[in-house]
Amino acid sequence: MSGFLALVGRDLRLAWRRPGDAALVLAFFLLAASLFPLGVGPEAQLLARIGPGVLWVAALFAGMLSLDRLFADDFADGSLELLALGAAPLELVALAKCVAHWLTTGLPLAILSPALALLFNLDGPSAAVLTLALALGTPSLSLLGGLGAALTLGARRGGALLALLVLPLMVPVLIFGVGAVEALAAGEGVATHMALLGAFLLVALATTPWAMAAALRQALE
Repeated sequence: MSGFLALVGRDLRLAWRRPGDAALVLAFFLLAASLFPLGVGPEAQLLARIGPGVLWVAALFAGMLSLDRLFADDFADGSLELLALGAAPLELVALAKCVAHWLTTGLPLAILSPALALLFNLDGPSAAVLTLALALGTPSLSLLGGLGAALTLGARRGGALLALLVLPLMVPVLIFGVGAVEALAAGEGVATHMALLGAFLLVALATTPWAMAAALRQALE
């Protein structure tokens, strides 16, 4: 566990040295979400209806802005090869980098979402469910994005290829996350949608680190 935390801390320190990357993610999320109320008009019912979907899609695309560099910087300077030869399994290294990515992107986006929910006339309970769904769903997005980043490592135009690979895989998370808020608005329980988000996260945790490690080994050969 200490080795895993050390790997996460290493990536967090590297991210702290480049604060512009995290700021870009948050700025994109703010701008993308803020433009929709301006475009569709001030009708409260319409804004409340589209708000959860807009915020989820904005968070998805914002989180993807930094995914193409998840392994690329370490690959370019040789650090990834040293990590692969180190004592920690490459699966653990990949998982640690995804956790660090979530801590610097997904978690801040979830924390920021209640403020943006006000722009879409979402009430307190809906904003709370949206925040909880983002906090539970964005780790899956980081894991799936990490898999795409590993598969496209070293490829030309890797960013566009990464998006084509991982966006279809992220659709279930988007559906369950938006569905939780819609279920609350319809007077239904949100437990089913939250359970599905949790189940998806468990499946991603059980499968993506090994797939990422295999892709990274292939890229290092």
